[in-house]
Parts: sequence; structure tokens; C-alpha cells
Amino acid sequence: MSEHIRHDLELLHRSLLDGKLPRNLSWNEAIELIRHLGHAEPQGGDELAFVVGTQRAFFKRPHNDELGIDEVSRLRKFLKEAGPASGDTSHPAQPCRMVVVIDHHAAHVYQDFNDSHPGAGVTVRPYDPSNFHHHLIHRKEAHYRGERVPEETSFYEEIAKNLVPAVEIVLVGHATGKSSAVEFLMNYLRLHHSDMARRVRATEVADLSALTEPEIEVIAKKHMIAVV
Repeated sequence: MSEHIRHDLELLHRSLLDGKLPRNLSWNEAIELIRHLGHAEPQGGDELAFVVGTQRAFFKRPHNDELGIDEVSRLRKFLKEAGPASGDTSHPAQPCRMVVVIDHHAAHVYQDFNDSHPGAGVTVRPYDPSNFHHHLIHRKEAHYRGERVPEETSFYEEIAKNLVPAVEIVLVGHATGKSSAVEFLMNYLRLHHSDMARRVRATEVADLSALTEPEIEVIAKKHMIAVV
């Protein structure tokens, strides 16, 4: 019976990734799929954090226990970003070098600078506790009219989780002082992950709106020593 259930979940997973979006996906089916691929963390009330691989997104139980087409579409996007992994943790992350490009709206974590280009990046975004934009985890800067997004320690903790394999870290931000997300992250690491903080080689200020991956590579190699 369990093999049949697992097969059904794999079919649902493939359908969500590449097939026609289902219009009658129940909340319980979605939770069962996420728990098959990763895990679902209660956030209080009717909200859960769906976690698959390095990706995390927040979903709220619908009133009629059936996901609307917008939420199913967002679930598809989340699963595509999570990749084909099915919760297999038998292969631990390998030591690598990482660069975090961060502002108060998102952090992009790049790794593996031994080759000519940085590896595929992971994006971490703050959780929206006030349910802006229909409970989406992705915050829109327009909602804040240019103001800095309120700090969420969960945002920095999620970044730290992605930095666990890092042997060297460089932080890149767009500002200094109280308006700098780099400073918030660095202080958070010192307080809660002191060993990780000692692996931070440098911080850089850059125009994030125009920063390219080759420029990120240059910044990384400027500060990082060779991995032996």
C-alpha cells in the first residue's frame, strides 16, 4: 500500500513540474507531497513552511481545503526551484566556498569558485509575517515605498543553513551602517553561529542592481585563499 501511495505522489510531483496545473489539488495532498519530498513546518494557525532541499516557501491552508490556481502555480514554481530531489539526504553537502549577495529583500548564495564560474545560486527571502501580497513569501519592494523591509531573524537563520558547507565566505551588500543587510547578517552570525562568522573573509559594498556573476566571481577570488 505504501508503494502505491509513493507512486501516486511521484506522479503528482511530475504533473506539478511539467503537466497541466491541477484545478482540484487538496491541501492534504499538497502536504503529503511536500512531506514525501522534504518536510512541512507548522508556523502557527493555518500556515506551514514547505521545505524541499534548500528551498522554503510559506503556504496557508485555503478556506475550502482546495488550493486555488494561483497557489498551485506558486507551488509549481517552488518545486521547480527545489529541483528533482526527493528528500534524499544520504549525500552530505561537500565543503565549498560561498558568496552571499544580500539586501533586505533577498539573499543570493553562490558557491564553488574553484572553476571559472560560480555555481547555481540559492535565493532566500524573508518571511512576510503581516501577510503582505496574499501570504506570498516573495516581498515586493513597492509595498514598502522605498523603505527598508523589517528585519526577520528567520531570514538570517535560513541563510546560515545554506552556509553550513562553506569553508570561506564573502558577503556583498549595497549599503553600510544601520541600512546594511550585510551588517545584520554578520552580527547574526557572530551571535548565533560564531564558527561560521570566523569563516567570513570579507564584506564588500556593490551596486547590486547591476552586479553580474562574473563580477561576483572577481570579488570572491579577490578575498578567498586557495582551497587545498
